[in-house]
Amino acid sequence: MQFSYIIGLTLITVLMTSCTEKGSDNAIEKLEGSAQGTTYHISFWSPTQIDLIDIKSSIESEFLTIDKALSNYRPDSEIEALNSVETTNPQIVNPEIVSLIQIAKSVYTASQGCYDLTIKPLFDLWGFRGASLTIPTDIEILSHLKNVGLDKLDIIDNITLRKQQSQLKIDLSSIAQGYSVEKISTILEQKGVQNYMVEIGGELKTQGAKPDSSAWRIAIERPLPNQNVMHKIITMPKQQPLAVMTSGTYRHYFDDHGQRYSHILDARTGRPVTHNLVSVTVFNSNPTLADAWSTALLCLGQRDGIKAANSANISALFIEQIDNDLIESKSAALNAMDTITLH
Repeated sequence: MQFSYIIGLTLITVLMTSCTEKGSDNAIEKLEGSAQGTTYHISFWSPTQIDLIDIKSSIESEFLTIDKALSNYRPDSEIEALNSVETTNPQIVNPEIVSLIQIAKSVYTASQGCYDLTIKPLFDLWGFRGASLTIPTDIEILSHLKNVGLDKLDIIDNITLRKQQSQLKIDLSSIAQGYSVEKISTILEQKGVQNYMVEIGGELKTQGAKPDSSAWRIAIERPLPNQNVMHKIITMPKQQPLAVMTSGTYRHYFDDHGQRYSHILDARTGRPVTHNLVSVTVFNSNPTLADAWSTALLCLGQRDGIKAANSANISALFIEQIDNDLIESKSAALNAMDTITLH
């Protein structure tokens, strides 16, 4: 599925050095392809016999199921069916949608409304969906803000939602890819795989270790335009699962008359953020939560983002660009985290 209006660009690559080669007793199996408007890479192995054909089939089927439920790109998806109904009457929906909205609401509150799944009308207004920027007037922004606000969406129960504003539109792109990582990881575990790395568009989760007992290692890209070089190498924990989600401002933007407009919109103002924060990486056992938080913290900026991360006990790495320098800072939870190594 192509999740339109990608709020946080993920910037992670996988380092596969020291892997057992294909053909050995415990070979690392690899599945890769295209899904959700991006690519995926899945590496896994098991000391016991596993059914590779069944695993591949189950993963492909899961991608299709997620696509049909959550894709804002396809008009026949369940989330777009909800968006198309302009009513304040209760609506029965897929419980997965309710679950994601429930998580998003917690992050919305913690970010004081900076992170918001209903920001879709503002993306359309600014032209971030297409190839050209349209700078709206103050009046246009205020008009569209009337149809934005996750607090205007009520969760009645685990299958029922109600819009307080009938024209409310929900965009799941900032949380659905993390959710997809978790769903694919769950399939592997259900099939008996306990050692894996699942990556979708840079969003990833690892569990266990490589066949030679070495840890999975990943790299965060240097957060500058037109540079595809490593900035940080992360050695992942072997004893517990961990997701790593990175959002950045420096790949999706428009330049207009010397002014740069980030694709990161603050839902409270309806305007692109103007701070110096260019990248946020969140470490969490829950990929869905990490995905939402990486976007929220990037929206807030370094000062307010650190405060929010510390308040919610979120492990996060912040990178600001000040002139030509990249300045790093860590949340309290990341400073206290001793299960990973950053170098």
